[in-house]
Parts: sequence; C-alpha cells; structure tokens
Amino acid sequence: MTDVKVKLKKGDNVRIIAGKDKGKEGRILKINRKEGRVIVEGLNMVKKTMKAQREGEKGSIAEIEAPLQISNVMILCKKCGPTRIGFDMSKDSKIRVCKKCGEKL
Repeated sequence: MTDVKVKLKKGDNVRIIAGKDKGKEGRILKINRKEGRVIVEGLNMVKKTMKAQREGEKGSIAEIEAPLQISNVMILCKKCGPTRIGFDMSKDSKIRVCKKCGEKL
C-alpha cells in the first residue's frame, strides 16, 4: 500500500465532518500515512480490554482513541472555521494557508 498525500500535521486542530462524533473538535495526536488515518485527542473513543500484566493483577477495560479516516476531518481556521488547505510559495518556503480567507495556518 502506498502512502496517502496528507496536508494535515500533528498538533493541528480539526473538526470531524462524518461519523458518530460529527461536529466535534480536537487536536491531532498521530497520523498514519500508510493507512490514511488520524487519531484525534478525546474523540472516536472505543473500549479496549486489557490483559493483566503481572500475576495476581486484574485485567481492565480502557477507553482509547480509535483512528479516523483522514477524509472525515477538516482543519480549523481561526477566522472562518473548517476549511481546506492551500499552499503559498512565498520567498523560499511553502506555507499552508486557508482556502477561504488566505490566512496562514
């Protein structure tokens, strides 16, 4: 499987646009480019059973963030909310900008 082209970065604030958490906002914790998925802080929570690590210890049920499809999240602009990402080739650097208002992301 080839890597998916991703304009998002770790730490970006995003809004979920599809699925059970639609409309909620969070920060990206991890991006998996091979599978085209992102993990958003505190969203898409699932319960996972954990085995006991040592003898005499009990197992437990933990809530963890499950990965989301990259196409189900949109970056948030400080001015205009959820938007697409464009690029501005100013000077020698490539800067991510908001497609709606042109502000730097």
